[in-house]
Amino acid sequence: MLKSFPFEVSLADKQSIILPEAPIADFVKKNYKRIKVLASFEDKTIEFYAALKREKSGQYRIYFSKAKQKALGIFVNDYFELQVFEDTSKYGVEMSEELEAVLLSDYDAYTVFEKLTPGRQRSIIYAISRYKSPQMRVDKALIFTENLKRGITDQKLWLKKH
Repeated sequence: MLKSFPFEVSLADKQSIILPEAPIADFVKKNYKRIKVLASFEDKTIEFYAALKREKSGQYRIYFSKAKQKALGIFVNDYFELQVFEDTSKYGVEMSEELEAVLLSDYDAYTVFEKLTPGRQRSIIYAISRYKSPQMRVDKALIFTENLKRGITDQKLWLKKH
């Protein structure tokens, strides 16, 4: 598995990080679009998936949300450590156990889900994963699969009962 050495970064703006060239050179050379990231600051560590975005300037940037900043305990001028890894996940993000179980129990919904674009798949995975309660994730996954089988294509309606 491809991985970088740990390197130091800071926020480039309110919600992103510009990655230095050297640690990500192999990822760029192999044309990776998504990466797994391990971020550390003081005694805290978080792991997440990110899109490796190339800017017109040639620099690479990743999105680093306020929620991730809060979880790590960093502020605008703090320097913290990152290490990036090859994304070996199927969808570019970890799927919750609840959504996976519901999809595995409903072949028709699973088939339709697999035909969605990778971005739409990630959107649904994120939408269901944001619920804290496992029961709520199950409930939303069931609503989603029913709506998917009905042919509802509007993402805003995927998690609503009809």
